[in-house]
Amino acid sequence: MLDPLKKYVFPIVIAVAIGAFLIFNNDGNDKIESESNRVPEESSAATDEEAKVPAKVMVDVKGEIARPGVYEIASESRVNDVIQMAGGFTKDADQSMVNLAQKVQDEMVVMIPKAGEPMSASAPASSGNEKVRINYASQEEIETLNGIGPSKAAAIIQYRDENGFFETADDLLDVSGIGEKTLESLKEDIQVP
Repeated sequence: MLDPLKKYVFPIVIAVAIGAFLIFNNDGNDKIESESNRVPEESSAATDEEAKVPAKVMVDVKGEIARPGVYEIASESRVNDVIQMAGGFTKDADQSMVNLAQKVQDEMVVMIPKAGEPMSASAPASSGNEKVRINYASQEEIETLNGIGPSKAAAIIQYRDENGFFETADDLLDVSGIGEKTLESLKEDIQVP
C-alpha cells in the first residue's frame, strides 16, 4: 500500500516546489512594479520643468517679407520656420542679414532689411523709451552705452552672433570684458529681449 502513495508524493512535491517558486517570483515582480511606479514620480519633476517652457511663442516678422505680422509658432522652431510661415522673403530682401538657423524666442522681432540698406535703418535698436535693444543694435549703437568702447561692442556682437540672442541682461556677463560693474551701468540703458 505504500507503493501507490510513493507514486503521488513525488508529483505533489514538484507541484509544491513550482507553487513556491511562482509565489516568490511574483513577490519579486511586485517589488519591480513598485520601483517602476517611482520612476514616473521622478520624471514628473522633469515634466514640470518642461511645462515652464511655453509650447508656443509669438514672433513678430517685419520688413522685406511677403506677409509681415505676428506669428504663433512652436518654441523649438527656427527663424527659417517663421519666415516660411510669413510667405518667405520678398525679391528685395537681404537674406544675408538674417540667421535662419537661430531658435525663436517669445516676443522676438525678426527684421528683414532691404538689400543695400544698413540693418539699423530698417531695424532701429532704440525703442520709444530710448533704450538700446541689445539683441538688434549695431556696433555704433552699442558704443553709445556707458562704459562700452569699440572692442567691448564688437565682443557683444560676436557673442550674440555665435550664441544667439541674450535672454536676460545677466547673459552679458558671459561676454569677454563685461563684468558686474559694467553690467550695472548698462542695465538702465538696455532692453533685453
